[in-house]
Amino acid sequence: MFNRVDKLLIELPNLEYGDANAASVVQELLGGKFGEMSTLNNYMYQSFNFRGKTKLKPFYDLVASITAEEFGHVELVSNTINLLYKGTGFSGDPDLAPLQDAKNMRNTYAFIANAQTSLAGDSMGNPWRGDYVFSSGNLVLDLLHNFFLECGARTHKMRVYEMTEHPTAREMIGYLLVRGGTHIIAYAKALEMATGVDVTKMLPIPNLDNRAFDHARKYEDLGYGNVLFTWNNVGDYKDIDKIWKGQNPTSGDRLFVKEGSPKGYKIPELESLPEEFAPGIGPEEFQAIAKRLMSKI
Repeated sequence: MFNRVDKLLIELPNLEYGDANAASVVQELLGGKFGEMSTLNNYMYQSFNFRGKTKLKPFYDLVASITAEEFGHVELVSNTINLLYKGTGFSGDPDLAPLQDAKNMRNTYAFIANAQTSLAGDSMGNPWRGDYVFSSGNLVLDLLHNFFLECGARTHKMRVYEMTEHPTAREMIGYLLVRGGTHIIAYAKALEMATGVDVTKMLPIPNLDNRAFDHARKYEDLGYGNVLFTWNNVGDYKDIDKIWKGQNPTSGDRLFVKEGSPKGYKIPELESLPEEFAPGIGPEEFQAIAKRLMSKI
């Protein structure tokens, strides 16, 4: 089972302006082949399909706990995209064409289908695909694939970071560069534990330290790159400490496991967009709904 908490992993800057074209490129970090939907579903299905859980529990615990974090990453990128659409249109009579600027944006589909919110797709509007999931049943092969997947995801984050200067996008990417780097190290250590091969000698891939990015440096300084959470409060998945131990190969800092989840931050509330008929509930309808709700008490 999964336990949901109504919080974001970090606090996102909620500016008065967005950047719809930045939202379209950030979509790659959500629904692209190396996006958060891919990391989530790869690890989730590997954890569901894991053979020999009892004998290989530290490896199962690792994949299962990272799965839970990836749910939060999907949520974080989606909320970033939503904020990047802020202020794109205006409210007004339909004959004034309040969505007229949308026709000049890279991703018009987000305006037509999703009321200026995130899509389950990539930066070119292609839908996320189930065949991005790799779950071979072979432990070493799956771990090797996960290592490669995280390195690819890191590369894409670095490139998208260079494509937009919007503070909301960069704050999210800076955080995920650090946490994604943590997962790379985790899978590298798991591979070393399983095979004896020190994959950490290949890091970082690409060969650029996270501290080169202003919005990642503070998360490194806070030690976000050295901790793995169990995402569980009753002792499950605690055996990740059999793998996640020793020193961080990129910084030399001590690695540690923390039971539970981060404290989280408030999720930004999306305002109504009358020009998108979203949520389509006006003051009179709201009053009627409130009356019906109270009548059931």
